[in-house]
This record gives sequence, C-alpha cells and structure tokens, in this order.
Amino acid sequence: MGIAQFDDNENNSGDISHSLNTNNDGEHPATFRICCIGAGYVGGPTCAIIASKCPHITVTVVDISSERIAAWNSDSLPLFEPGLETIVKKLRNHNLFFSTDTKKAIREADLIFISVNTPTKSYGFGNGRAPDLRYVEEAARHIAETATSNKIVVEKSTVPVKAAESIKTILQTNKQPGVLSNPEFLAEGSAIADLLAPDRVLIGGDDSVEGLLAVQKLSWIYEHWVPKEKILTTNTWSSELSKLAANAFLAQRISSINTISAVCEATGANVAEVAKAVGLDSRIGSKFLNASIGFGGSCFQKDVYNLIYLAESLYLEPVAQYWLQVIKINDWQRERFAQTIVQNLFGSVSGKKLAIYGFAFKNNTADTRESSSIYVCRYLLAEGATLSIYDPKVTSERIFLDLSEQTGKTEKELSQVVTIANDSYEAAKEAHAIVVCTEWEEFKKLDYELIYSTMKKPSFIFDGRIVLDHDALMAIGYSVFCIGKKPPRNQVLPRSPL
Repeated sequence: MGIAQFDDNENNSGDISHSLNTNNDGEHPATFRICCIGAGYVGGPTCAIIASKCPHITVTVVDISSERIAAWNSDSLPLFEPGLETIVKKLRNHNLFFSTDTKKAIREADLIFISVNTPTKSYGFGNGRAPDLRYVEEAARHIAETATSNKIVVEKSTVPVKAAESIKTILQTNKQPGVLSNPEFLAEGSAIADLLAPDRVLIGGDDSVEGLLAVQKLSWIYEHWVPKEKILTTNTWSSELSKLAANAFLAQRISSINTISAVCEATGANVAEVAKAVGLDSRIGSKFLNASIGFGGSCFQKDVYNLIYLAESLYLEPVAQYWLQVIKINDWQRERFAQTIVQNLFGSVSGKKLAIYGFAFKNNTADTRESSSIYVCRYLLAEGATLSIYDPKVTSERIFLDLSEQTGKTEKELSQVVTIANDSYEAAKEAHAIVVCTEWEEFKKLDYELIYSTMKKPSFIFDGRIVLDHDALMAIGYSVFCIGKKPPRNQVLPRSPL
C-alpha cells in the first residue's frame, strides 16, 4: 500500500515522472531509504538482495525481537539460505542495517515493506482456516502512529484478498494512502536465486494517480536487476489472490502425484517413471511432480486454508471442499508412510530405535514449520518408538520444541525416547530402521555398508523422499520401502487410513 506525496499544482497532476522527484537524468535520489518491518524468511533475504543491487539505497530491516536482530548482526544468521550469509556480511553496516529501532526506521524511510508473520488463526471465528492478521494490523498502526511524512508502504506478507483495504483504513487515520500489494514467490532453499532471477515480480495497485505513483516507485527498485517485461502490474485484489492461488496450485500438484504414488504401490507401477512420462507433456511440465511424504513449510498449508476460508466466506462450498482435499491428501500421505513403517517392522515399533534422517521441511533450509518429518515422528512416538534424529541444519532446541508442541510432552519427557544425533552414522547405530524424511544431498553419499554393519538385523530403510539408490541398498542387505513403488514380497502394503 503506498502513501504517495503529490504536488498540488494541477499542471503537474497528470505527470507521474515529475511527482517521483527524479533528478535531471531520470534517476531517483541517492538518499532513498527502505524500511522492512519483519526480519524473517522473506524480509531478510529480500532486503539483502535489494541492498546488493541498489547500492545507493539504504535498507534497514527491523524486528521487535532483539534476539533475532542480534543474530542478523552476528556471524550466525537466524536462518540458513544458500548464498545469503555472504551477501549480508558484505553489505551489513554499509547500506544494509538490522535494528530494533522501528520508530526511527519508519520516520526515515521513503518506502516501508510489511513482512510479518500471518499464521492461521488458532482461536475464534475462522479457527484453523482464516489467517491471523494481528501482526499486519500492528505494523500498519505503528506506521500510522509514527510516520511524520508520506511514505510508500508495501504489503509483502501473504494476506487474504481485500486485506489491503483494511490496512488502508488504518493508515488513513494519519495519511491518505494508495494501496500496493507485492507478494513474494520465494522457495526456501533457493530464495537468493529466486530473488536474483524471478519468474515475475507482481505489483498490485489501483489506477488512481497516487496508486500509479506508488507502483512506479516500487517498479523502479526492481528494475535495477529485473527486466521490465517480468514486472507485472494488476489491481490489488488480483495480486493478493494470485499469491494464494500460486501456492494452492503447487500444493495441489504435490498432493496429486502423491495420490498416484499410492496407486503405484498397489499395482507395481513406479511413480518416478509415471511422473517423468506425465511431466514431459508440455501442457503439464515436470516441476513439483516429486512424490514424497507430503509438503510442508510456512506457506502451502496456510495459504490453501486461507483460500478455503475465502471460498466458505463467499458461500462457494464446492470450491472450499475441492481445496480441502489437497490438505486431506497431504495428511493422509504422512500417516500412510508412518503406518507402512509400523506394519513392516513386524507390526510394532514399541521400544525399537528408529533413525530419522532429516527434520527440516525440505533441504537447504533450517525451517521446520509444518515439516512432514514432525508428523511422522509424532505417529511413531505414539506407537512407542525410540527416535534418534539427525538434521544437518536444525538445532536440537528446535526439534524438541516442535515435538513438544505436537505431542503435548515436555522436553524432559521427550528426552527419554528422543535423542539428537551429531551425524547420520551415530543416528543409525543399533537402529532397527532408517527413515528418510528430508532430501538432504548428504544422505545420498553415506557409506551404507558401514551403516548396515552397525544396525540391528534385519535392517530397514524407509525412503520418504525417493533420493537413495534402492537397488544398491537391497544388494547390501537392507529391506527397502520407498514412496510410489510396489514393496518387495517381504514388505507390507498399508491399508488406507482414510
């Protein structure tokens, strides 16, 4: 949402470039300042790239968490993203700053990104469906109360359709805002590459003079490295809905291929072969056709639920039910995988040690939000298993916190049945089975003969990401189960828990 400064001279009212305060060369002033409220997975990487591509722009990322800001200013960043650390260390305290002084950053900024968390509501109306916009509202109120001059304010957080109208109402208590929506389309683990070479940059605004001014100013920033033809402008509602629809479509593809994986296991087809054949159809494409134990992360489930709630609010029940099935299939795939483990370990995992390879929701990130690994671990713990968990990036504190939240048990209680291993070899020692939950590259390169010699016999591997060489593992002596492939004769195909 933009709060644009206008020249009252009516002769200039239709001249947008004049109102942009450009210099004689058409360049924007060297004193341009950006503030980003929210130092998370979106705000941090986005602002790092802007600072790197716009050295004449001062970028300040603010957050109410002093601990998070301290981490951004240290040698141990609060999140892992390939390539991010190098950029931050190079630019930090030059034209990229991290601070808890939100008021100062707002007052000095020409443009403000709102990039705060929008979790699914866990209370009241819309519980479990609707987005919780309290943090977005707090940020908007803070801007309205603090700003002493007109700003451009950009809605970067994923929000429901028409959320910009609500934020605009708050800002109007102080200034007269136009409204922009600029959703992110980043994939964790490749966020820097996505920012450097985006498929598109989407900017939504209205067609008023102030709206056009705000769009042009934001476009100017991206045009430092993004070709103009990749900068798409729409109305605000279309921009907001496009973000939800994009994530819903991606989640849908994963659930779709996972339904096919179940058919493959029951018939003898190979889901990898089916996915390749289907993906070669130019109308479909091959991306997001990797069968697995389900999607995770902060966005997919939340945004699908957001879309479901929107459809329900508009009395479009068939639409809501259609998208609800995407979530149900994802939940089913996780439970089906855990059930397969139990049944193939002779019907019980009680008292058995299982090595869990990976806890992050995907490789190349330490983010565990809605990770399928958490749910698989919960099912196995409920069956009495003892878990030894290894992830190269996720901390033990994070693992215990997530499992505690899922199981309702304290860390002390969990520590009786859960240990955190220092590496894959330690995790598998004396284990009955290895369970691959995250597709970390290092899991492909392990010495599985050595690991086999340290495990209980018979030794099992359950590959929930289809990343290992199954023929080689079976030649060593492992009993192997993978998603989307009919089990060998000595393995058990689970009944559908639905």
